[in-house]
Amino acid sequence: MLKFIRVEKEEKVGVIVLNRPEKLNAWHKPMRDELLDALRNFEGSPEIFAVILTGAGERAFCAGQDLGEAKTFDPDRAEEWIEEWRTLYGCMRSMSKPLVVALNGLAAGSGFQVALLGDVRIGHPETSMGQPEINSGIVSVTGPWIMREMLGLSRTIELILSGRMMGAEECAQTGLIHRLVPRQALMNEAVKVAKDLAAKPPNAMRLTKQRIKEMTEAAFQETMDAAVRIHRESYGTSEPQATMEEFLRERAARRLNR
Repeated sequence: MLKFIRVEKEEKVGVIVLNRPEKLNAWHKPMRDELLDALRNFEGSPEIFAVILTGAGERAFCAGQDLGEAKTFDPDRAEEWIEEWRTLYGCMRSMSKPLVVALNGLAAGSGFQVALLGDVRIGHPETSMGQPEINSGIVSVTGPWIMREMLGLSRTIELILSGRMMGAEECAQTGLIHRLVPRQALMNEAVKVAKDLAAKPPNAMRLTKQRIKEMTEAAFQETMDAAVRIHRESYGTSEPQATMEEFLRERAARRLNR
């Protein structure tokens, strides 16, 4: 039984909903495992020709890594964590069926990265995206590679070092969001786009997506290898754990003072 995602079908379109709205749909391992299984199931289904990925609630698509999990990592667990992402990202990159991301709110950190691995991104005016990991002591390794492929090096450097979030208009102007629609029209537009893609000749779709993966596979694997090395070193300093603990304490204090 699924606890952290929901799976639905809309004719020939599979829908996956990240379902931890009380945590802004932030990832932990059980959620990532459920997402990986759902993606594989839809990829293998002869009845599904496109997939939509979105989040539950009105605030977030995905806030990224659950810091309550990541603050407990040591270097060995950090390496395992990166290998989990290699598997999930590799699955997304290998899909023969188009993936539409419906951005129902913020997409931050690894949530931002997952959104960028989709084929088409649809947002609304309150959508925001970015790589704020530096603010909580997490090193950005996979994010900069994905971002550089789409934004170029200069803008990528500014975003990952500042940790700032981009609003919907900036995301649309830079091509990170392909369509901006009113909030209430988001899922209808996502379904429409997914159905249009599902109607394309499936072999042409499969082989085109295969070639896109081939063009970037060597750099993807090098990036994941670097992530293992760098996160082992980072977590060995204890800086990420301490920074996340402080970040979480400050956030809890702000909530109490509201």
